[in-house]
Amino acid sequence: MDRIGVVDTMFARYDMGAEALDELAACPGHGERFEVLYRTVPGFKDLGVECKKLIEEDGCRIVVALGMPGRAAIDQVCAHEASQGIMLAQLLTNTHVLEVFVHENEEDDPERLAAVCVDRARKHARNAYDMVYEPDRLRRRAGQGVRQGYGDAGPLLTPSKRSATGSPAPARRGQADR
Repeated sequence: MDRIGVVDTMFARYDMGAEALDELAACPGHGERFEVLYRTVPGFKDLGVECKKLIEEDGCRIVVALGMPGRAAIDQVCAHEASQGIMLAQLLTNTHVLEVFVHENEEDDPERLAAVCVDRARKHARNAYDMVYEPDRLRRRAGQGVRQGYGDAGPLLTPSKRSATGSPAPARRGQADR
């Protein structure tokens, strides 16, 4: 049976791990085709090593790493360091780790911040499932401005589509210099 890893932190102010677990439990094949291994670490700088352990020691095919950097400048620096550790775990194991960080300074309203946590955790959990079992679902959404945590931004119109609507197509880079 395949394994998907989920690792979250005690430092986070919302239980994003529970949201990811619930989303993965609703995916086709849960309990038959794959199981979920769940771990909690103290803070987001501990995520990288736990992700690596889930991959190397527990055989996870993909891991979802959830964390919540605080508002202070030092928290942003630490989040960057944690992100570097997660990237290193991916490179050392040749396995995807979906970094799911919700920064406390994304929203001032606690209810809106909680909603971002729910949306981002669930959508990335589903992305992890899709990466392993339904990669065509991701491919069909390429270039569509899909977001996690907030509403989708939508795709940009290509120059040919803008021309078809009557708006002038922008000059190509360097064309104005000729």
